[in-house]
Amino acid sequence: MAEHKSSLRHRLYHGETAFDFVGRTRTWFVLSGAVILIGLLSLFTRGLNLGIDFKGGLVWEVRAPHTSVSKARSELRPIGLAESKIQILQPPTGPRLLRVQANAKDRAKRDEVTRRLEKLGPVESVTDVGPSWGHDVTKKAERALVVFFVLISIYISLRFEWKMALAAIIAVIHDILVTVGVYSISGFSVTPATIVAFLTILGYSLYDTVVVFDKVGENTRGLAASGRLTYGDTVNLSMNQVLMRSLNTSLVAILPVLSVLVIGAYALGATALQDFGLALLVGLLTGAYSSIFVASPVLAMLKEREPRYAAIRQRVLTRGAAAGAPLTPAAAAAMAGGGSAGAGGGRAAEPPLRPAATSGDGRPAPGPPSRPAAKRPPPRPRKKSRRRR
Repeated sequence: MAEHKSSLRHRLYHGETAFDFVGRTRTWFVLSGAVILIGLLSLFTRGLNLGIDFKGGLVWEVRAPHTSVSKARSELRPIGLAESKIQILQPPTGPRLLRVQANAKDRAKRDEVTRRLEKLGPVESVTDVGPSWGHDVTKKAERALVVFFVLISIYISLRFEWKMALAAIIAVIHDILVTVGVYSISGFSVTPATIVAFLTILGYSLYDTVVVFDKVGENTRGLAASGRLTYGDTVNLSMNQVLMRSLNTSLVAILPVLSVLVIGAYALGATALQDFGLALLVGLLTGAYSSIFVASPVLAMLKEREPRYAAIRQRVLTRGAAAGAPLTPAAAAAMAGGGSAGAGGGRAAEPPLRPAATSGDGRPAPGPPSRPAAKRPPPRPRKKSRRRR
């Protein structure tokens, strides 16, 4: 029973972990910087695989209920269009359609593609798609992104403070850069559905970040105000307390997206959902990472530059406490309680309690065995006095 209570799962659900997130800030920043750098290099050298809505081209719809995507690619390979986007569409009524998007602007190539697709089934329609609609969607998305950043900055600044707003915006920019880099490296097609998914993941990323910041603000009013904890300690404590909530929120959000991709796009053949689902999956994973490993460490760095928290950090270091060490809720409560007792009882403030050392899995390391308390002898029985007659 004792082993069950001390398990990692039990401590996660009760907010009793002591992972040192802020203490490993350099590790998180180096990891994020490396991923972003690789993505930017790929973006400048390879670019993005823009869909037909952004580049323009032709769309063929072929009635081919028994034709696979691989067979259609085999027909287009001799003319160099095997990498064209091919989707299988299942209308509510009627036979299954094969939708082929290719950049075949000249008349001869267009006729050649039509002739080869007619081997698979009757061609229902050939549509010429221009890039103007895709450019219009991109411009509107850019304007929406700017308005989004402005409104979110105002809201978080009013609800919390401007440094929290800055940390949240940095985390959102991190999510966008990582997602765009993944699309550039993998060669996924960028369509209007991808742009919509990009805008969707911004809201999720901020939601997870605001949950952490709300807990940081609550603990700052209660614990850091005592002057016995640095701001980094408070951020660490808050992140450990909401860690399981953040993980559960991410898992609940990712499972429907996985079902859309695995069941809808691949098992049922609804490939139109693939572009939207891929962007959502990458964005959700990145947003879950940035809310814990980017936004909160950035906030701790910004706040500890303030004179008030810099003085607290210096005072804690002078007293010999391990500033920045991970804290459990019990240790934090002991610190806050010790500080208030010392102030209210007229006694000199006791030195801050040293946070418990942790093992590799976030569990507080066992300390040396305590010495048993000495037993006091029982009191001697009192003699009964004789009553005088």
